[in-house]
Amino acid sequence: MTRLAGKVAFITGAASGLGRVAAERFAAEGARVVVADVGDASEVLKAIATAGGTAAAVSCDVSDDSAVRDAVDFAVKTFGDLHVLYNNAGVMLGDDDNPVTTSVDTYQKTMDINVLGTLLGCKHAIPAMQASVKESGSSASIINVASFVAHMGAATPQVAYTASKGAVLAMSREIAVIYARQGIRCNALCPGPIMTPLLAKFLS
Repeated sequence: MTRLAGKVAFITGAASGLGRVAAERFAAEGARVVVADVGDASEVLKAIATAGGTAAAVSCDVSDDSAVRDAVDFAVKTFGDLHVLYNNAGVMLGDDDNPVTTSVDTYQKTMDINVLGTLLGCKHAIPAMQASVKESGSSASIINVASFVAHMGAATPQVAYTASKGAVLAMSREIAVIYARQGIRCNALCPGPIMTPLLAKFLS
């Protein structure tokens, strides 16, 4: 399948979990994929190459402004364009609980990665996407991974995570309104519980 032939996709947190699934799916659809992660991306690169896809990896701490800038620059220098931004990187820390017991450090780290990381991805990717849209006349797409808890809360207390995903959902609405007339769509995914390494660690 080649629905994304000719497109370049930048995916954060793509070395494992839902990010890896997205990277492999996008590559299978013909996109050239940039796997941006703080972890080892060798397995997903191998899987994509074995399936006949094209991908490159770059180390990226999404909470670091300069790191995200450099990673997006790498994507453009490597593949020439940027058409898709998939903000997937996120954390759900083990001591995230209720408003009384959740530490300020846990809350801040969660917001830095889940919310600031999404903002920084957009900050640095949007100019590159605007250039690609202008050059090709086609559209571009931002996908931000939120969560069902942004709509209805979670039965298991996780106040920092829930707050962060609510912020991602609201941010996505605002970005969609700002850039709709510039050929850049923005959507938020709100998946329910999926047994990824992140959730398995939280449940253990």
